[in-house]
Amino acid sequence: MEHHLVLRVVAKLLLPLVFLVALYVQFHGDFGPGGGFQAGVIFASGFILYGLIFGTETLRQIAQPKIVQTIAAFGVMLYLAIGVASLMLGGSFLDYGVLSKDPVHGQHFGIFFIELGVGMTVAAVMITLFLAFSQR
Repeated sequence: MEHHLVLRVVAKLLLPLVFLVALYVQFHGDFGPGGGFQAGVIFASGFILYGLIFGTETLRQIAQPKIVQTIAAFGVMLYLAIGVASLMLGGSFLDYGVLSKDPVHGQHFGIFFIELGVGMTVAAVMITLFLAFSQR
């Protein structure tokens, strides 16, 4: 891949935009279309593009498998923590309205963190799958 100079330069210009779009979709997801799953897929596609162009060994140095697996587990735990917190506050599992004195703020708080957990988990699992299938 060393001889594909144009491809490498375009990728270096494109990757920050991919990550920026992923962050937009993540943080705009509770106000419009998008959310954690879509943002996680877009974010992971940036890493996968990097791995395809610069090599999977270089990607493994940047996205170390242990750290990526920890992020996946943390995303699941964040999702579970919001559900358990709503149970502890007297609501149903993932009943966001009880997370704040104002139900509207509770809904916003709950959806934000649920989508964040989903995005982290989806991105980390996709990166892990790509690294697993790209092993020699």
